[in-house]
Amino acid sequence: MKRKNIICSLALAILCGCSLDYENSGTITPDNVWKDKTMISSFLTDIYGRMLPGWPVSANNTDEGMNGPTSMSEYVRGQITIDNCGQKLDYGNIDRINFFLDQLETVTVLTDEEKKPLRGQALFWRAWDYWGKIFSVGGVPLILHFQDVTDVPSLFVTRNSTSECVEQIVKDLDEAIASLPDTWEGKDYGRIDKGCAMAFKGRMLLQYASPLFNPNSDQSRWETAYSANKAAVDFLQSVGKGLYEGDFADIWYDEQNREVVMVNQYIYPDHKLDQKSIRPEPLTKDGANNNQAIFPLLMAFPKGDGSKLELDVNRLANDPTYNEQFMTDFYMNRDPRFYATIFCPGTEYPCSDVLTDDMKYWNAWKLMADEGSSTGYKYVTLIQDQLNKGIGGNSSGYYQKKGLDPDLTQATVYDADIDWIEIRFAEVLMNYGECANELGKSGEALQVLYDIRKRAGIESGTGNYGITATSQSDIREAYINERFIEFAYEGKRWADLRRWKRYDILNNLKYRASLYPVIKDQSNIAGFDWTKEMYDPEVRKLFRFEYVECVDMDKQYMFNLDLNHWFYSIHKEVIDRNSKIEQNAEWGGTFDPLK
Repeated sequence: MKRKNIICSLALAILCGCSLDYENSGTITPDNVWKDKTMISSFLTDIYGRMLPGWPVSANNTDEGMNGPTSMSEYVRGQITIDNCGQKLDYGNIDRINFFLDQLETVTVLTDEEKKPLRGQALFWRAWDYWGKIFSVGGVPLILHFQDVTDVPSLFVTRNSTSECVEQIVKDLDEAIASLPDTWEGKDYGRIDKGCAMAFKGRMLLQYASPLFNPNSDQSRWETAYSANKAAVDFLQSVGKGLYEGDFADIWYDEQNREVVMVNQYIYPDHKLDQKSIRPEPLTKDGANNNQAIFPLLMAFPKGDGSKLELDVNRLANDPTYNEQFMTDFYMNRDPRFYATIFCPGTEYPCSDVLTDDMKYWNAWKLMADEGSSTGYKYVTLIQDQLNKGIGGNSSGYYQKKGLDPDLTQATVYDADIDWIEIRFAEVLMNYGECANELGKSGEALQVLYDIRKRAGIESGTGNYGITATSQSDIREAYINERFIEFAYEGKRWADLRRWKRYDILNNLKYRASLYPVIKDQSNIAGFDWTKEMYDPEVRKLFRFEYVECVDMDKQYMFNLDLNHWFYSIHKEVIDRNSKIEQNAEWGGTFDPLK
């Protein structure tokens, strides 16, 4: 108590001896931020931290994969309502960006030249955020300046038309492109540069020209998108960008390579990556069923000569010779991207400490009697026999391999540092090629496909790398298939299916299927050599493939997407808060997202 009184007396004496007019210019206050170059840059860096995309785990509900049995959403099952599709249109990031842009106008510690790249980056992120909203619901309220929250009536605004929003986005991106440096070096590597802004403009205009927004195929939109994407390709090549020249798998491990256009750099320990949710067992127990590959993705990758891998399900079940040959064709001499993308049963597991003595991960299957099932049997994973663990069951048996950090152990599964490449040069190239095809420039469109497959390592054959398409419609289908392969697990499939208005591709699948390698004679399990792998022909002879029509094991879970709903609804909370917001027409409102 005595000590407290002494401290209080000292504090009072210090206060009385100091001028109360003293301003500590070193403190961080809202006003001081705009008087310091470093703080201004940090404000922008915070916007990056809030908005920069990271590794997606988004294969579920597409033909890429699943997150375990019965994980299928109501939306893709056709059980849609205005509530479960509602978008809330968060303007938090727009608000921060507008505040930054407004404050930047009055800053005196920066020259106009120093302000330009800062403004350019902020405009890019505003365009990025707005396009995300518009791609979901169509036109939204365009707020271009920081709002005065004390002026409540001014906060309630109407939706701008989609075309008005697109015009503003293009305007922001054009100014960003003119303001940004060609590239960033050193500690600034990874910031938005000119090429990144051009690439995103091309992506956005491609999506705006696609059937979702352009059902009548207005050729002027395709011309605009073509020009933007070609300009992006040409510029990126001029600054040294291009398709990665090494193995496809190494795009993710050879960081800062020439294919990287837009990137989120993961660095241990300050900005580490949690990979538990996309790694198969037995490395982790948390979310390890995410991004399992299902039948369409397994079959999408062609053979090494570029020809399509075909399967006759009836012959697979009834012809042992055919079954054996198909298993060989499935595992051997496929498109190299297959081995870089999907982890298959009986192959090397990407983990350094789980499987000892050179064991492979044998998440294959055996058949066991099950009187309670409709079939009288069930599939049981061989992992039970290999590792004495009941893991891996009720799954497709195939997992994501693309981008997994091979140096992780069970103890460090949260500590990955593999960069996420949001925009690769391959995407910019394919965006350009797709636009070219829609304008009848088939030669340009096909050359892009040839270049993509050549880089993948597919045999050239007669020079077409297995691409047989010649007509515009066939080339369009070739792009649908090639994007499925090239960008598997990169978070693009759902957006592609939606912009093409091709939910029928999912509906035609009906169920989520898989191919199970099942051991023929269970007596072989006792002496099985777990260091062997499926690439060994003698090992493959011990197994047969079984086509599992519904991995969910419950046929209530099937693709049944509504083909009358392409834009999402505005959430009821938004409309209740602002009566001036119109609902989309396909959800009973008056707003037309196509105008």
